Amino acid sequence: MTTVRVSVQLQPQHGSMANLRDAWLRAEEMGTDVLFTWDHFYPLSGDPDGLHYECLTLLTAMAESTSRPQIGAMVLANSYRNPNLVADMARTIDHISDGRYILGIGAGWAEKDYTNYGYEFGTAPDRLRALDAAMPVIKDRLAQLNPGPVGPLPILIGGSGPKVTLRIVAQHANIWNCFGDPETAGGRSRQLDAWCERVERDPKDIERSVLGVKGDAVDQADAYVEQGITHLITSTSGPDWDLTDLKRLIDWRDSRNG
Repeated sequence: MTTVRVSVQLQPQHGSMANLRDAWLRAEEMGTDVLFTWDHFYPLSGDPDGLHYECLTLLTAMAESTSRPQIGAMVLANSYRNPNLVADMARTIDHISDGRYILGIGAGWAEKDYTNYGYEFGTAPDRLRALDAAMPVIKDRLAQLNPGPVGPLPILIGGSGPKVTLRIVAQHANIWNCFGDPETAGGRSRQLDAWCERVERDPKDIERSVLGVKGDAVDQADAYVEQGITHLITSTSGPDWDLTDLKRLIDWRDSRNG
């Protein structure tokens, strides 16, 4: 029987820090495998100027105040930070968390984040080329840092573009994240398998995850696994960060894993 994992992305919008902290502690107590946040500077839904918090400082707080789940961003926008700095911050958070950090990263896409914070938005191909160039730099810096990571520090890359993104995933990622229903996610996963063959990487070395398993999609959990997607991630926003879907996924996980 395939072992499955379930996790939650706590979107840091429209609520107080006290309620957000309470949510990640509740999720830990419930048994989430990973606590994710996101890397944006403004809300993505609801009031565009609503309450919002920054990603990496949140992850530091999560690392300090929890002890069991892995933690990570779903996902860092590569363009916001020098890749050497990304590696150093990741290594430091990994130590704070005692080896529980996941370095989630992607090309970035939300134009408002870029323009309002003074980053060049460019084009989607520009941002993918930047991600492609950054990944070897990040990995090289991680190998040079003293001390190095205390845990495995897996790299998660988000995105499903079949021509470039999945090739970058095949070359560098330990975890891949996508969106979509089971059939769509499974199709992208098979495209990733093909890229793994091209770059001579064992596809079994890359965990397959999907974000957005909410509401009726929770009932499709077994269908995702049949398509090779073994890590299911729900998401929730403030002000209360409702964890009902996470609880349903945890119950399904525990029943399935035995």
